[in-house]
Amino acid sequence: MTHSIQRYLGSGDALARLHDHAARLRRLQTAFERCLPPLLAASCRVGNLKGETLVVFAQGNAVAAKLKQMAPGLAARLVEQGHALREIQVKVAVHQPAPWRPAPVERHISAEGKRSLTDLAASLPADSPLREALERLARRSR
Repeated sequence: MTHSIQRYLGSGDALARLHDHAARLRRLQTAFERCLPPLLAASCRVGNLKGETLVVFAQGNAVAAKLKQMAPGLAARLVEQGHALREIQVKVAVHQPAPWRPAPVERHISAEGKRSLTDLAASLPADSPLREALERLARRSR
């Protein structure tokens, strides 16, 4: 029996409110992007709507500064489009650096292994892609 996920999201009060809030944020994101130049729109995202305050996350301080300058005009344009908000609050999105990973272990092919690869490659047809790969592996090995 197949049921739409929309049915489940709308079934409980809490889930229904969450679903409605998410839909409203998607509509605000679309409207917000239309009000901005393309490069600036690509560098910021609608984060939340708290009461009548729209929270926007900017990728970096320069983008945040520009959005803060534009915030009153953006808020007015969004109100004209039918979104009930009073102000736009701009925050800088903090990106976590990638986790540290140790350097990959270098692996070496022994002289005997290199000889075996060369012998195997020689036994294959001249136009074989496997032969070319084995010869290249043997040449590049240390």
